[in-house]
Amino acid sequence: MGTESRYLQTLIKDVMDSSESNSWESAVAEWEISDVEEDELLEESCICGKEHLRYLFTIENKLNGSILYPIGSSCIKKFERDDLKHEVDVKEQLFKLLHAVEENQFLQLSSEFFSRKLLLYLYEIGAFKPTQWNDYEPEKDYRFMLDMFNKRNRTEKQDKKAGAIILGSIKPFLQSELAGKVKR
Repeated sequence: MGTESRYLQTLIKDVMDSSESNSWESAVAEWEISDVEEDELLEESCICGKEHLRYLFTIENKLNGSILYPIGSSCIKKFERDDLKHEVDVKEQLFKLLHAVEENQFLQLSSEFFSRKLLLYLYEIGAFKPTQWNDYEPEKDYRFMLDMFNKRNRTEKQDKKAGAIILGSIKPFLQSELAGKVKR
């Protein structure tokens, strides 16, 4: 038996042992992501046995409160649920964005750091702050960022405003939201 199939068998056994359902298709529907951390030292192993995880997800069973940790993103993707796959992707993007911010990279509104999904997620979790510049309506900043992300050519003024939103709202939000979630 190959290593990959051993990992998969271990994952299936762990999930099934902690689920209410007796079928894999139903069992995977019982779980949601409750937390994620990043291990830059790659010291942790997934519940399946795969070593050197970077992103350590915690998943929780909605029906019985069981918790599985750490579980890697590739194992969560084996649940074949679009909502979880989407959540894994945006949570990994958050950490990448945090590192770019911490390293004082010149952050611009580009597909290197952002996606439509990530902008929506940032809006949903409160990363856009109510300020006098957006008439205390954070949705205006989200809409502006989305419009600018979709636009091919932006004016210098538009780029400056996008940069101000990244530095004034998104950066401090990420730093407080992900504080203590990175193991170095």
